[in-house]
Amino acid sequence: MRAAIDTGGTFTDCVYLDGGELRVLKLFSTPADPALAVLDALARIRPNGAIDVRHGTTLGTNAMLERRGASVAFVATTGFEDTITIGRQTRSSLYDWFAPAPACLVPRELRFGVAERVGSGGEILRRPAEAELAMLADAVRSSGAQSVAISLLFSFAHPETERRIEEALAGFSIPVSVSHRILPEFREYERASTTVVNAYLAPRMQEYLLHLVERVAVEHQGGRVDVMQSSGGIVSARVAAREPVRTVLSGPAGGVIGASRVAGWAGFDRIIGLDMGGTSTDVFLSDTARGGVRRTRESVVAGVPVSVPMLEIHTAGAGGGSIARFDQGGMLRVGPESAGADPGPICFGRGTTATVTDANLLLGRLDPASFLGGSVPLHRERAEKLMREQKGLFPSIEEFAAGIVRVVETEMDKAIRVISVEQGYDPRDFTLVAFGGGGPLHACSLARALRIPTVLIPAMPGALSALGILLADVVRDHARTVMQPGDAIHDLEQPFIELEQKARAEFAAEGLTGVPEYSLDLRYSGQGYELNVAWNPQLPANSIEEFHRSHKERYGFCHPEKPVQIVNLRLRMTASAEPYAPVRHKLVPGDGSAACYAEREIFFDDRFLPSRLYHREQLSPGDAMDGPAMITEYTSATILPPCSRASVDGFANLLIAVGAGA
Repeated sequence: MRAAIDTGGTFTDCVYLDGGELRVLKLFSTPADPALAVLDALARIRPNGAIDVRHGTTLGTNAMLERRGASVAFVATTGFEDTITIGRQTRSSLYDWFAPAPACLVPRELRFGVAERVGSGGEILRRPAEAELAMLADAVRSSGAQSVAISLLFSFAHPETERRIEEALAGFSIPVSVSHRILPEFREYERASTTVVNAYLAPRMQEYLLHLVERVAVEHQGGRVDVMQSSGGIVSARVAAREPVRTVLSGPAGGVIGASRVAGWAGFDRIIGLDMGGTSTDVFLSDTARGGVRRTRESVVAGVPVSVPMLEIHTAGAGGGSIARFDQGGMLRVGPESAGADPGPICFGRGTTATVTDANLLLGRLDPASFLGGSVPLHRERAEKLMREQKGLFPSIEEFAAGIVRVVETEMDKAIRVISVEQGYDPRDFTLVAFGGGGPLHACSLARALRIPTVLIPAMPGALSALGILLADVVRDHARTVMQPGDAIHDLEQPFIELEQKARAEFAAEGLTGVPEYSLDLRYSGQGYELNVAWNPQLPANSIEEFHRSHKERYGFCHPEKPVQIVNLRLRMTASAEPYAPVRHKLVPGDGSAACYAEREIFFDDRFLPSRLYHREQLSPGDAMDGPAMITEYTSATILPPCSRASVDGFANLLIAVGAGA
């Protein structure tokens, strides 16, 4: 059996294949020990024999956000120990004189220098003596550091000294991260920062993942564990334990893959994804004609640069558990603080502060009888009592709840504009794919605000991230900085062969065979930034032409007459996952009346309106219904406003024609 488990702030989702059919299980997360929820999910699905567990984890993300990683000793070339805190001249708040300096993960007393130098021609000018390395090892041991990051100035080209330092520290019982393995590329600040993040996360992630691997192997007859990377590919848990920096956006990446696959099956190739969970909302844009979801190597996670490949995802602190409060001026604010899984929203029975989930319940936008199949009771009276005490100057708790919803939807609207309008895309040309436990609740309102004509709510929207993890391919990315003139485009076959041999050896160790994909980072000579283009060994010159075209598309101009520089070689090795194709059912026109089980009032815009409630599981392909209505299901609920119409397609997705509103 193969199962995918995505741990989030409030819930842990499990999707698995049972007899060729997808099944979903949703449990409360266990923040104190996320492995408990994972093992509980596996115990409940009761696999017969070994199981292949694919895991999306927020452990690395949370450690970064909460600054709960390890104390890191940073080893750099003498004179460059403070690069990690000096950073770049770029400032996020250029005109704010009082903006605090970004926090550095390594305090000054844990930065160490090594006397080594490499000349401009690549020759090694200074090697540290064995006695110097022994002194360094003693200093690191005495510092009390829990992890070590080594990043020398030119290790991407000459890793020899990094290897010697690693050997000198080999007797330590703490993880050692070296930059020539984590990120063998130029730009010393980004390379050092990425290596430090890896070291910062390594002790906690290694303890968690290796413990989970052992438990799964023992309890499930030799089962294995793989982990979702931020790039949208799967990697073995043991690799993820060594390189946890590649997993900081593990869960959201699963949502991107899942939404893209579902939309592709349904025939939509231009989508904006909206994943609203318990603590945050993740948004992304995918345009198949332009290569699908964009990837980036210039991410900033919790204020720290991380330069490993990641899917381009924008996160807003707006989730179902986001806490409502009033600022000093009396303005209503929602998030980014979240009630999480413990204590959770008021209506879950433990929380005491108003959240978005509580607001939706009071507005009639959640059905207590169908929430998670009735397995989690919702305490409406408790939410009413505590929200009445917290409503501030709002005349009623209903208006307070409506204000909370408007504020959180404004935050999500802004997030969507960041990845669409600000990138030159018109949202009206896309389909909004909403998922996560809360996405379908707010999708139609956001679509109207952005004038997006169609909303797609996938089957099992609350577990789509886990579905994406289940369907994702196994991927490993490799890179090498070469700094060659554009004329060398015909001489790259040998270095690519070396990268490919390394990638194939790694796959062979996992019992896999992969297919390589080649690309180059190119720039005009003298530029400080690059563009990534494909490289074909049969038609290498095409990469130069593609670079000019991409430069024109991205920046509005190009200079074909200027020399081009080859900066990095990149190779992505992919082993395709076991194929899965959902059954497409024949459409039989219907009005969904058989699925209608109640009628009650739901708040829309500024008033409550009589609305029909439908069980989504009882809708059939071809059914169509008009708003106002609510369509409930095990993992979520979809709000259908007035003047909108929903229909069920052959894959059991809800397609909503939003309309202009009343």
